[in-house]
Amino acid sequence: MKFLNQKPIVDEEKVSEFITRGVEAVFPSKEEFKKSLMSGKRLRIYLGIDPTGPTLHLGHMIPMLKLRALQNLGHEIILLIGDFTAMIGDPSDKSATRKKLSRKEVLTNLRLYKKQASKILSFNGKNPAKLKFNSKWLSKMSFTDVLELASLMTVDQMRKRDMFKKREEEGKPTYLHEFLYPLMQGYDSVAMDIDVEVGGNDQTFNMLAGRDLMSVIKKKNKFVVATKLLIDSSGKKMGKTEGNMVSLSDTPRDMFGKVMSWPDSLIVPAFELCTTATQKEIDSIKTALERGDNPRDAKIELAVALVSLYHGPEEAIAEKEAFFKAFSKKEMPTNVLEIAVDVGATLSNILKLNGVVASKTEFQRLADAGAITDLKTNKKIDRFNEKVEHDMDLKVGKHRFIKLKVK
Repeated sequence: MKFLNQKPIVDEEKVSEFITRGVEAVFPSKEEFKKSLMSGKRLRIYLGIDPTGPTLHLGHMIPMLKLRALQNLGHEIILLIGDFTAMIGDPSDKSATRKKLSRKEVLTNLRLYKKQASKILSFNGKNPAKLKFNSKWLSKMSFTDVLELASLMTVDQMRKRDMFKKREEEGKPTYLHEFLYPLMQGYDSVAMDIDVEVGGNDQTFNMLAGRDLMSVIKKKNKFVVATKLLIDSSGKKMGKTEGNMVSLSDTPRDMFGKVMSWPDSLIVPAFELCTTATQKEIDSIKTALERGDNPRDAKIELAVALVSLYHGPEEAIAEKEAFFKAFSKKEMPTNVLEIAVDVGATLSNILKLNGVVASKTEFQRLADAGAITDLKTNKKIDRFNEKVEHDMDLKVGKHRFIKLKVK
């Protein structure tokens, strides 16, 4: 391709914004990375995602938006699907060993990944992103190869990792295959001869393992860009494990409603990390919130921005209008999730199985707070073992609506 022989765009304003916005840390330093971006050299940059679930979510989109910024500057972009490492199981932030996935489960999970990633990255055009799979090299490694690679890292290096130390203190086991995970992820950088790896800051240890291996094997200085995480009010990262994340498989209605149910403290961080709003626009929103403006207005802007990004502006405007109809006029929205249920089914089970609540604990918390209402009867649901005896129009929390139709 002609473009591949051209130099990337050197724009100090855009480079400075890239390094500061949503970035937790850069290794070896932000200054050195900026110098490299300003040099005019075309860098090979990648983001790796293990297909541990059937859909991408906003947590994946944070580093992917950073990748898009670098793609727009003309750098070589790789989205790596960890179809081999997913079968090992990343121990990052896990207090117990991950369930290992079969090859079949992994292939099922990754089915929609490229289509969803295409919402952010361009896989065609003059500078297309490349899609790669790490089974291409990892599955071909012999036991001799693994031993040779393992000789480059020490047990002491692994034991210093936070989650391993915590498990040791709590008397929980750490299995040898979990020690090998950072080694395998680190080897991805070597196999692709990477200049830069981008990922969430919960992946810093794994990304630095790749930096160490690149230094030893390739004698090359690999940059690591660790992005900030979207943290909820309880301090947990927003992700599929926590049950509070917007996924790219969500309908526009569900996506809009989930964003509206987020705590106000997430508004500014979400604009910074998950949207393409300018820094000037974000500063304006922050100023408005600090002076006491209604946070609902800013949250509506956020919901519109996210739905526009993943479903298009027309869908976003339609959901905004539906929101005002539901809350300004106290009406049940149209096109809400409708579930067919048997008479006598337990309400908490139905809502959990259909992803309306993350757990029965959340159902109980909402019920105790009087936040589950049957709009047909205007009755508050306050019993954990509430049974469905008739059709129900449920309002769950402030922004979730569900229709239950008795079979």
